[in-house]
Amino acid sequence: MSKKTLYSILAALLLIAVYSYNLYSEKEIERKIMVEGASTKTNTNAYFLPTSTTGQIIHHEGYSLSYSEPHEQAEWVAYELKQSHLSPTNFQRPYFEVDRAVKTTAAHWQNYKNSGYDRGHLCPAADRAYSQFAFNETFLTSNISPQTHEFNAGVWNRLEQQVRDWALEYDGVFVISGGILKGDMKTIGDEKVSVPNQFYKVLIDHNSGQPKLLAFLINHQESNKSLNNFVVSVDAVEALTGIDFFP
Repeated sequence: MSKKTLYSILAALLLIAVYSYNLYSEKEIERKIMVEGASTKTNTNAYFLPTSTTGQIIHHEGYSLSYSEPHEQAEWVAYELKQSHLSPTNFQRPYFEVDRAVKTTAAHWQNYKNSGYDRGHLCPAADRAYSQFAFNETFLTSNISPQTHEFNAGVWNRLEQQVRDWALEYDGVFVISGGILKGDMKTIGDEKVSVPNQFYKVLIDHNSGQPKLLAFLINHQESNKSLNNFVVSVDAVEALTGIDFFP
């Protein structure tokens, strides 16, 4: 056997070994994500988590969620936004990734491609900019819902900014966001991701002696109206969603 042939065989064996190791590593990471996603983290404030109508609650490091397989998105995403979480750090936006912690399989980001809808964050990336890891977590597909660009960059963005202002003022608020996954909805992509007709945010300030609650319900369309026009009771959102927000 010539040296050239031997080197070719050794190179092929090395490539196979590297590929096998990378495949094993990826599978091990997926397994770890699924195992860790079943456990409440220290900063998720489990006491404030809503009930789940789907039975599939997942805990990431920066937020928790209840995934709705029929609608291929979270029925709610919940997290605490503290003053210390707000950072001017300008991380580079990563690619969206399928959330491997969703045992029923989260929707693929390609469902949104050429759909006419943004990949609308439920937990905004700007709310988890205190670390690269937490920031990247917000780009898992379990944390997005189809939103028109005008709505996503308009009234929904204004509400997100207002929540950050309150987090600064009150040194932390607990935030729950989602779409109303009821009624006649459009769908996008091969996996038929539902497009909510309304979105909500429910907030609680629990740092003072008397907890304060506030809820917003917004039709899925751009609006220049003051955010005060979208304030509703928590009971009203519970009636629409079937979710008990602060049991």
